Amino acid sequence: MIQPIQRELAEQAYGRELDLLARADRRPRPPNWRLSPWAVSTYILGGTLDDGTPITPKYIGRPRLIEIAIATLTTDRALLLLGVPGTGKTWLSEHLAAAVSGDSTLLVQGTAGTSEEVIRYGWNYASLIARGPSAEALVPSPVLSGMRDGKLVRVEELTRIPSDVQDALITILSEKLLPIPELGQAVQAVKGFNVIATANDRDRGINDLSSALKRRFNTVVLPLPATPEEEVTIVTRRVADLSRALELPAEPPAAEEIRRVVTIFRELRGGLTEDGRAKVKSPSGTLSTGEAISVLNSGLALAAHFGDGRLAAEDLAAGLTGAVIKDPVQDSAIWQEYLETVMRERDGWGDLYAACRELV
Repeated sequence: MIQPIQRELAEQAYGRELDLLARADRRPRPPNWRLSPWAVSTYILGGTLDDGTPITPKYIGRPRLIEIAIATLTTDRALLLLGVPGTGKTWLSEHLAAAVSGDSTLLVQGTAGTSEEVIRYGWNYASLIARGPSAEALVPSPVLSGMRDGKLVRVEELTRIPSDVQDALITILSEKLLPIPELGQAVQAVKGFNVIATANDRDRGINDLSSALKRRFNTVVLPLPATPEEEVTIVTRRVADLSRALELPAEPPAAEEIRRVVTIFRELRGGLTEDGRAKVKSPSGTLSTGEAISVLNSGLALAAHFGDGRLAAEDLAAGLTGAVIKDPVQDSAIWQEYLETVMRERDGWGDLYAACRELV
């Protein structure tokens, strides 16, 4: 019996769209690209094919940023997606890899414990001890596999990787070459290989990139949504997608509930109320679009399993409180002040104010 997958890869979830784009695509494609740059852009930003088939947008924001990112991947420079948490860096890198290579699984997850083997290669030690260094004993990294197959490789949280390990990428990105001195060989990258890295700009100073490595990347900064309407659209789409994937037996949240969450997040992170009349203090957390999506999905889970299936104020309150209060002292005071000076005075928000007030 085939078990249901909890989360489909981008190339699985949107395989039909990728196939339709590939069949309709008549523009030049770089070597080993599944789609042309134009078709990749259409897949990411959404559009309509000549036969009227709609392509759903995967990223809502400035189209020029996406065009720059895609164009970078056609050159000899790698791409660095930079931004605060929750701006869609990982989501975008996955969809770019799916559209360009048809494979988003060549992934290096950066942590403080990431070793050079994860970027270069490792060994099957049983085989190594028995027969010595050999091609059979070599365990390729995602980077090495991407070089051999001419595919995109994703490196998540690049600045969390120790600096000396980061620098293992320098020769790979500049020379498109990975020496394997134990075998007296070197792997040359097949055309189509490139790297998409992501980094959280709040991690600056943890493991800053060396100047040599920075020169190998073209950086695209992904901003937070420019307008409330844009952010509401993003949250609405992603909440609907995740609710379907998680099979939550709850009604989709009303537009007003989504707008309330987005408004709270934008006001607290911006330090100003929506009408511009009052300043508010900002908590220590980022309060990103991604966190707004999580708050709404958590609320839907509560409504589905412990309520009547309709998202109510009390379902949102727990998620909101948890998202805002990261520091139990400082953030708690900021949240209480916001509740009393802003939310309490806002028409039609009495239910949400009361639900939040119970939890602080």
